[in-house]
Amino acid sequence: MGKKLTKRSEDYSKWYNELVIKADLAENSGVRGMMVIKPYGYAIWEKMQAELDRMFKETGHENAYFPLLIPKSYFSKEASHVDGFAKECAVVTHYRLKTSEDGKEVVVDENAKLEEELIIRPTSETIIWDSYRKWIQSYRDLPLLINQWANVVRWEMRTRLFLRTAEFLWQEGHTAHETKNEAIEEAIKMQGVYADFAENFMAMPVIKGTKSDSERFAGALETYTIEALMQDKKALQAGTSHFLGQNFAKAFDVKFATKEGKQEYVWATSWGVSTRLMGALVMTHSDDNGLVLPPKLAPIQVVIVPIYRSEEQLDAISAKAEEMMKEMRQRGISVKYDKRTTHKPGWKFAEYELKGVPLRIAIGPRDLENGTVELARRDNLTKEIVNQENISETLISLLNEIQENLYKKAFDFREGLITEVNDFEEFKEVLNTKGGFISAHWDGTEETEEIIKNKTKATIRCIPLDAKLEDGACVLTGNRSIRRVLFAKAY
Repeated sequence: MGKKLTKRSEDYSKWYNELVIKADLAENSGVRGMMVIKPYGYAIWEKMQAELDRMFKETGHENAYFPLLIPKSYFSKEASHVDGFAKECAVVTHYRLKTSEDGKEVVVDENAKLEEELIIRPTSETIIWDSYRKWIQSYRDLPLLINQWANVVRWEMRTRLFLRTAEFLWQEGHTAHETKNEAIEEAIKMQGVYADFAENFMAMPVIKGTKSDSERFAGALETYTIEALMQDKKALQAGTSHFLGQNFAKAFDVKFATKEGKQEYVWATSWGVSTRLMGALVMTHSDDNGLVLPPKLAPIQVVIVPIYRSEEQLDAISAKAEEMMKEMRQRGISVKYDKRTTHKPGWKFAEYELKGVPLRIAIGPRDLENGTVELARRDNLTKEIVNQENISETLISLLNEIQENLYKKAFDFREGLITEVNDFEEFKEVLNTKGGFISAHWDGTEETEEIIKNKTKATIRCIPLDAKLEDGACVLTGNRSIRRVLFAKAY
């Protein structure tokens, strides 16, 4: 399997980059800042996508698809929105190429300039709301609950696989409602869906909260977020849901006839999660030996490796493996049998450990005689001998135990890194020596938030939804504060 991974304690960033590449999740492409998601990485994303898609449909949403290219004029209709994305937009100016006069290269045809430039979508609010104007006429058309699975481009200069790339895959929900309260309820509901997915499928504990004004989505009145903590004690925004008010409805003139026959603007939300969740999954659970995947998202939950010296032994083991696999698959377990003769068992063990397969079964001639197998867990690297009889029951129990164990381990880690502080010196000391989330009073001003960011590189990750109202003094200015917020260094 080549040289070992860099240890997390030595260089966390290098460890992460090596792991993503060596575990065959993704690689850099020939386009600067854009990645190739390899089959194993895409298989994990497909499982994420399938679960999220199911959850969206269970809450009444339907999938649609909208154009990749957006007329530049659409962005001009919502000023704060265009301000938020202007520096990240990739712009299409021509529609044709031609061969150069010397015939040696392909060049842009200067006679094929577009009348209006097109923007490769950084997000789709503008193009979607142009369609909603045609779709919504009456209160009978509401609520409109649409989701799109797509790719977007945000031109990033400093990139890292999955965490920050110029192009990424995501879903974006866009909904329209009769009333303000309905839209707010929708935004909070989808934040809850994201939290449910993160905790119950990714085994990643998250804190639900709202963003400060400066961290809010461009064009939103309120942004609801879920914030996670990675093993290097930095926070990661794992998903956001936005209450957009009537900003986009007014910008694109989306009105509806009320039950009383009046014309009113609809109320809107948008919400999304992306392939950034893949980075979060890697950094929440993995160790110095490689990936550690929660069973609910592992493409392969169980791998069987035969131990043999002769073809005759391999045939006998394979017959037993096929029998066990049939039983496992009937019980919904994803299983692979690796009988490649080109690699030794030790090499295979290391490969599946690197790829984070939750359970590994080794079976040899003696196991056939005794009716046993050797079962190895990826989460805690323990091994035990178990009976072949009712193997599926054993595996299901262990997979559930691993899923719960990974969540508990990540939860305990995060809880130990939420620290209350009351003055700025303590704030800096905790940030530099302990890290994690810092719970501190803030006076609510963007000026104070910016000063803290400039002095410490820590930002307000969220105002927790369960934050208690309490009188206090801002950690920096000493001015009155009514609640604590969570600061952290973040991705």
